[in-house]
Amino acid sequence: MLERTLAIIKPDGVRSRIIGEIIRRYEQGGMTPIAIRSTQLTKEQAEAFYHVHREQPFFGDLTSFMSSGPIVVLALEGEGAILRHRELMGATDPAMAADGTIRKAFGTSIDCNVVHGSDAPDTADKEITFFFKNTDLCAIT
Repeated sequence: MLERTLAIIKPDGVRSRIIGEIIRRYEQGGMTPIAIRSTQLTKEQAEAFYHVHREQPFFGDLTSFMSSGPIVVLALEGEGAILRHRELMGATDPAMAADGTIRKAFGTSIDCNVVHGSDAPDTADKEITFFFKNTDLCAIT
């Protein structure tokens, strides 16, 4: 089934200058970027985006990190894109991630794990609309 998902290359990935390598992996994994932009979240925007984690002990560190520098956000489209993206990312903790995954290759800690991805269709829809208007999404046929 054709799906859309949100991907974020986090500040550590942008600082490491691996944006192109990550996008290459998405494309080789069968997903097409249908919208891409670079931005920097304010602390308030990061808190709004990650609001579902507000009660978690890591919320403050997560939102501080996500607002610490530029990020690259992508809407990806492809067959089974949500699961495929999550497989390409690997486990949240890079030490536990499978060989060949983005987080295993480039992540340095559970906090600095290079990428974010939507976990379900409803989450993907909400996360994509957080960053993109419908007119920003350009499906490639």
